[in-house]
This record gives sequence, C-alpha cells and structure tokens, in this order.
Amino acid sequence: MQALNPYLLFDGNCAQALRFYQHTLGGELEAMMTYADAPDTTDCENFAPGTSERILHARLVLDGGAVLMASDCPVGHPYDGMKGFRLSLTYATVAEAQHVFAALSENGNVVMPLQKTFWAEVFGMVADRFGTPWMIAGDVVQG
Repeated sequence: MQALNPYLLFDGNCAQALRFYQHTLGGELEAMMTYADAPDTTDCENFAPGTSERILHARLVLDGGAVLMASDCPVGHPYDGMKGFRLSLTYATVAEAQHVFAALSENGNVVMPLQKTFWAEVFGMVADRFGTPWMIAGDVVQG
C-alpha cells in the first residue's frame, strides 16, 4: 500500500499544534515523542540546550484515516516557516466546513473567506495560529 502523508515542521510549538489539530479535526494522537524520548539520544547530545523538550516525532491519525505527522526543528536550526503548500480538507457539508474553518481561523490569518465557488458550495483559505496553511471546502461539486 502506498500513502502520501504530510509531515509538518514547527519551531517549538509542535505539541501545542498537534493537540489543537486533534481537538479541531478529530482523531487519535498515536505518537508524541520528544528528542529526550528517542531510543538513542547520542545524536541529540549535539543539539543546543532546550532541544530535548521539543517534539522529535508526532503522528495524528484523523477520523477517516488520513495521517498528519510533525516535529519541531532543534533549537538553533533555521526555521523559515511553512511555505509553498497548503493542506486541503474537504467536508461533505457546508456546516462541517464552516465549523473547522472558524476554529482554524481563530488567531490565524484568513487568506480567502469561505465563499461559493464553481466547485464547492463553500471554499476558503486560512493560515492557522501556528502558520499552517489550509484550504477548506464543503459540499464539493462532483464531476
């Protein structure tokens, strides 16, 4: 079986982001491992102080089976934010899309408010409070 799963990088707020996504999108947080929790911490000893508390790997399995994985960059490593992509969520109903869009928009940046398009009853784009860019669609036209 082949799967394509997004893997997000954060700069110290991965745990907070994944817990927010679990609460907002539903699903089960199957893994949340810090650098200090790694089976072999030899490589981690070379990282800057504060890295050991950051997330080395997290895995959220959303209701419906999609997988979102993430980690924090080690302290002192360059972090340029999230660029050049968007995570796309499609919901069967307008109400579901509105609910998720509202939650992701709180303390975020709405790029395109939810609105009717030729392919969906509602579609909008937002970068959430963690900088993750999303596209949300509801009641998509089939065809």
